[in-house]
Amino acid sequence: MVRTIDELSTRWLKRNLDNLSDEELRVLQSALDRQTVSRDVNDDISEDESFGERIADAVARVGGSWGFILAFTAFLLLWTGGNAFLLTRDAFDPYPFIFLNLVLSMVAALQAPIIMMSQNRQAARDRADTAHDYEVNLKAEIEILTLHEKLDTLRHKEIVALRKEIGELSSQLRRIDKRLGAADRA
Repeated sequence: MVRTIDELSTRWLKRNLDNLSDEELRVLQSALDRQTVSRDVNDDISEDESFGERIADAVARVGGSWGFILAFTAFLLLWTGGNAFLLTRDAFDPYPFIFLNLVLSMVAALQAPIIMMSQNRQAARDRADTAHDYEVNLKAEIEILTLHEKLDTLRHKEIVALRKEIGELSSQLRRIDKRLGAADRA
């Protein structure tokens, strides 16, 4: 039961070989070779990460956590409380906290692009996951179609064998009926 990718593409995907994507060709080839297509996409992506990308992910992970929000809120309260009430006359950043505004602007100016970089990488990772899910789902669908074909072939063989048996039994019944009819007449 040797098949070609071209035959499988027209049979299962209802498209010519020229109209298939690389993913679909890979899935059809894996179906022919009886190999799996599932793999850990995160491993593939993690191998290609640079040091800067890992840092961007870490900054985004920390910057988007409740721990960071609570710690930064505590820092802001200490800064404003210390400069407004505790240090009053000797405050190094008196109200309206211009130096604090500068620090916050610099943190935001650095943190925002780093977080966006991490989000772009996450979007690329999601696209890779989606493409891989499509391959796995297509392979599962093809395997199910193959199983249906095999079951249909087995059922067809059984039906042919049953028809043959029924034919033989019918001819035996006719012979028996003829013998009984001949015996009744005699």
